[in-house]
Amino acid sequence: MEQEHISLNKYISDTGLCSRREADKLIEAGRVLINDLVARKGNRVNPNDKVYLDGALLTKKVTPIYIALHKPVGVVCTTDQREPDNIIDYLGYKERIFPIGRLDKMSQGLILLTNDGDIVNKILRAGTFHEKEYIVTVNKAIDTAFIKTMAAGVPILETVTRPCKVKKVDDYKFNIVLTQGLNRQIRRMCEYLGYHVTSLTRTRIMDITLEGIDYNTWRYLTESEITWLMEMVKDSRK
Repeated sequence: MEQEHISLNKYISDTGLCSRREADKLIEAGRVLINDLVARKGNRVNPNDKVYLDGALLTKKVTPIYIALHKPVGVVCTTDQREPDNIIDYLGYKERIFPIGRLDKMSQGLILLTNDGDIVNKILRAGTFHEKEYIVTVNKAIDTAFIKTMAAGVPILETVTRPCKVKKVDDYKFNIVLTQGLNRQIRRMCEYLGYHVTSLTRTRIMDITLEGIDYNTWRYLTESEITWLMEMVKDSRK
């Protein structure tokens, strides 16, 4: 029976080191070897191959880890430890994990972290339309025009945001559910309409919520949440 070959970037992400996209960057930088040859993007490996990063042998992870963190303001969602406020040093977890997506430095709320590079790749793919929910406070009173315009779509970053659900909570606060993740999207949408965000909290990613996770604390996802998450992303395609 022929042995299974898999793509090199998937092999690297399966070790829990990083996502496939980050693995491609490592390969392009010439830092990866397959056996004794410098690897290239698109290479495939079989079970007998040895893969090295910066001379260190990569081995597959043993146990997948899935964490839900209530990120505080001031923490940066990057694995780059040259950033003094990076999320990896902040969390201080004993094994290598990385965030799924981003939540900007001045925002707080739910962020998922894992060592499962494959699920990161699936969740972040364009077109998956997974919901993310936020509570946002702004610097001046919200009117009906603001709610309607936010919901219909706002021109930012050379595109128009997807239609979304927006609901007024009080004069200065609203709830918004997005199905895309443009850079600083909510802040930019508000700025376009002449508002400034004073606080922003992500309360939900798909069906995983902040409920029971105090500010500045975290918990492991439950078995049922992990099963549900896998079901949600199983059909994710490029």
